[in-house]
Amino acid sequence: MIEDKNQERTSISELGEFGLIEHLTQHFEIKQTSTVKGIGDDAAVLDFKSKKVVVTTDLLIERVHFDLSYIPLKHLGYKAIMVNLSDVYAMNAEATQVTVSIAVSNRFPLEALEELYAGIDVASKIYGIDVVGGDTTSSTTGLIISVTAIGQVDEKDVVYRNGAKPNDLLVVTGDLGAAYMGLQVLEREKEVFKVNPNNQPDLDLYTYIIERQLKPEARKDIIKLLKDLNVKPTSMIDISDGLSSEIIHLCKQSGVGVELYENKIPLDPQVISTCEEFDIDSTTIALNGGEDYELLMTISQEDFPKIKANPNLTVIGYMTEKDKGMNLVTRAETLIPLIAKGWNALNDQK
Repeated sequence: MIEDKNQERTSISELGEFGLIEHLTQHFEIKQTSTVKGIGDDAAVLDFKSKKVVVTTDLLIERVHFDLSYIPLKHLGYKAIMVNLSDVYAMNAEATQVTVSIAVSNRFPLEALEELYAGIDVASKIYGIDVVGGDTTSSTTGLIISVTAIGQVDEKDVVYRNGAKPNDLLVVTGDLGAAYMGLQVLEREKEVFKVNPNNQPDLDLYTYIIERQLKPEARKDIIKLLKDLNVKPTSMIDISDGLSSEIIHLCKQSGVGVELYENKIPLDPQVISTCEEFDIDSTTIALNGGEDYELLMTISQEDFPKIKANPNLTVIGYMTEKDKGMNLVTRAETLIPLIAKGWNALNDQK
């Protein structure tokens, strides 16, 4: 983490654990009617009445999931919330609450944690969620962030990974590969900075892909859109580890095969140009890049007329019988078996 030596530094040990929690969470406001009691007691109290509750947890660890030499702490706080909300939206649910726990080493002053929580606060306000609890402790290995997200959904609206049927259409939101290519640019500039700390990178050509890496957005808008279009996906998953990995999850859970069309995969022009600059195949990046936090879903062919003109949704293939296998149909119209080569936190490090 690059620090300003003249910046004011307050040791977090001066506040103690409870004082630190109170200080960092004092600006969080309750927005959800389902939040009966938030921060300030032994546990939060939530009331969802007749709704089903969805719960998901993600862990972000310094030097495994993020690099503080180029991600600002405010962006990291925001991203930590997005990672979790994306999983809630992948269930076709409304995200309502989060808990945030951190383990932090003594190299982080109070001001650094204020920046982290400012990003969490911005995310909670934009997405209408309540921060209702968490924990703080010390760490000997840098910064660790654990977020648990809670959401609600009517039982009839829940979408799982296992509902896809042969002939269903495979649909994706947004575009793919941008977050990974943003990471490649940031990693390159980090290496340049190591050699020449006076070098100021010109990142104007990469604004979109860098934002997709540093400040991703969970697709809350798609859940409302699907409801407005009267479309309930037959299966759904969020794209965190790469398109190919997520397609394989849907196929295995649903007991189906797939034909994914290479020429249908949505790519932003900035992704294409940056792939050319790095001499990397753009399809490979879309399939394996990860961290896009778009939604991948299957829908019945009967619902195609409802979505066909929508710019947020792209049909990229269709589901087949299981014995047909999971295949990529290339631009040359040859079949290549899909392989999961997406990012794996257990054997790779960024």
